Amino acid sequence: MATEQRPFQLVVFGASGFTGQFVAEEVAREQVDPERRSRLPWAVAGRCREKLQQVLERAALKLGRPTLPSEVGIIICDIDNPASLDEMTKQATVVLNCVGPYRFYGEPVIKACIENGASYVDICGEPQFLELMYWKYHEKAAEKGVYIIGSSGFDSIPADLGVLYTRNKMNGTLTAVESFLTINSGPEGLCIHDGTWKSAVYGFGDQYSLKKLRNESKLKPVPILGPKLRRRWHISYCRELSRYAIPFLGADVSVVKRTQRYLHENLEDSPVQYAAYVTVGGITSVIKLMFAGLFFLFFVKFGIGRQLLVKFPWFFSFGYFSKQGPTQKQMDASSFTLTFFGQGYSQGLAPDKDKPNIRICTQVKGPEAGYVATPIAMVQAALTLLTDAPDLPKAGGVFTPGAAFSRTKLIDRLNHRGIEFSVISSSEV
Repeated sequence: MATEQRPFQLVVFGASGFTGQFVAEEVAREQVDPERRSRLPWAVAGRCREKLQQVLERAALKLGRPTLPSEVGIIICDIDNPASLDEMTKQATVVLNCVGPYRFYGEPVIKACIENGASYVDICGEPQFLELMYWKYHEKAAEKGVYIIGSSGFDSIPADLGVLYTRNKMNGTLTAVESFLTINSGPEGLCIHDGTWKSAVYGFGDQYSLKKLRNESKLKPVPILGPKLRRRWHISYCRELSRYAIPFLGADVSVVKRTQRYLHENLEDSPVQYAAYVTVGGITSVIKLMFAGLFFLFFVKFGIGRQLLVKFPWFFSFGYFSKQGPTQKQMDASSFTLTFFGQGYSQGLAPDKDKPNIRICTQVKGPEAGYVATPIAMVQAALTLLTDAPDLPKAGGVFTPGAAFSRTKLIDRLNHRGIEFSVISSSEV
């Protein structure tokens, strides 16, 4: 990572986008944290100075800091202008990239960061992009000593660090974990900005590329300890939570598996099997989601179908996604709970001979996932790169959050900011 003094420790690229504005607001909030011991010079970056200025003015009004716009740098930068990306990354210690879908706009930023010695975090939930960037840039980033950390938002810090937290809290060897995501909403319901919808449309429409990438990588299988974790049906019932559940189709499984591989191969940790699900409430919700899923999977196969999905997100998602995104009231009333059920072995038992005899339940709870928890996670990941350098992997490279931050104080930082990790129960069977 860059050791020379640069004008800005953090640069929020894409700060005038829907998610970027909340990331900028979170950095501004962090800047005046009473526990901060040093200055935090930072900047916003994007194509339009006027829009970036408006983002800072809105944040100033919301936070009661009228001098904020004059305290923050503004960098004019365009994804289609490599020279402007170079100029931005030369001024930054860490770039927070909020410009997606990343499959279209992410690689030029990563390339510029590596060439100019800036570390990088993003909030990508696109497995194909995340895995491709590892294969293309891991060695180059290591040579430069910079850290490229993807999926540092709600996808997938709660899941990735939640598995590590569960492992650390088990009095024995954790071998398998299932997670269940529950999204809680207020009287006005849920809504997600269509930027996330676009990433999903293009990702599912290009699943062949992900399968091809994984086949070409020819990675050795990670060993399985204990019984193989059985995958649930497409619709299952979680007795512990008294709710129906479906597989979670985000990046969490891909990210957690990559973390477990890294920790096993580089730190000789015992690998943990993982499966992710999302709870959907009662049978009415199950039926509604089934129809939405069938519509989506049918249309996403064809070019014209993808165009329709992108053009009419509200219609095809049954109102869950919109071009306007959630209102402030919707965000204020929303929260998430990610519950982990793990099993493993106490000391002295052999996973290849005995049955698992320890069970543990942990939780990660936080505020609205997309535009409150995600900025918190992203900003704290970036600050961890700045402050916990001795606890990062010795060389730079392209990492998952769990691989990069397993030995840092990131979980403590998140607990302090309202994303709370806790043990619900632990017992020997």
